[in-house]
Amino acid sequence: MHGPHPAPLSDTAPEAAGLLARMIAAMPPAERMRRTRELTIAASLAALAGLRRRHPAATDGELLLRLAVLRLGAEVVERVYGWRVPRDGT
Repeated sequence: MHGPHPAPLSDTAPEAAGLLARMIAAMPPAERMRRTRELTIAASLAALAGLRRRHPAATDGELLLRLAVLRLGAEVVERVYGWRVPRDGT
């Protein structure tokens, strides 16, 4: 979030978005960090669940590499981890 107001949410009334921004701004930094961490973990678990549904035979290590591809891009993952998404797209 940049500045005092979050980017507009397409499905959220401006009043509600403003209230959310004020509530976040009023939180102590440690609480904002804790909540950010919790949301990041939840998003990662949701992404991993989706990857596991699409790739049921994948190992946990492969799923983490696929998650890295989603976050960092295929080129970075190949350069850093030496792993490439299989050519067949699976």
